[in-house]
Amino acid sequence: MNILYLLIPIAIILAGLAIWGFFWSVNSGQYDDLESPAHSILFDDDEHLIPNDAKPERNKDQS
Repeated sequence: MNILYLLIPIAIILAGLAIWGFFWSVNSGQYDDLESPAHSILFDDDEHLIPNDAKPERNKDQS
C-alpha cells in the first residue's frame, strides 16, 4: 500500500510531461505539414546510386 504513495505522483508527473510534450510539438509546428514527408521519398534523386552500365542510353534525337 505504501508503494502507491510513490507511484501516483510519478504517474502524475509522467502524464504532465506527456501533455507538455504534446502541446510543445503542436506549438512548434510539428504537425503543420503531414503530406509532404510522405511524398518526398518519391521525388528523391537516386541517379548517383545507379551504376553507369545500368543506365539506359538516351538517344540524341529523343531529347
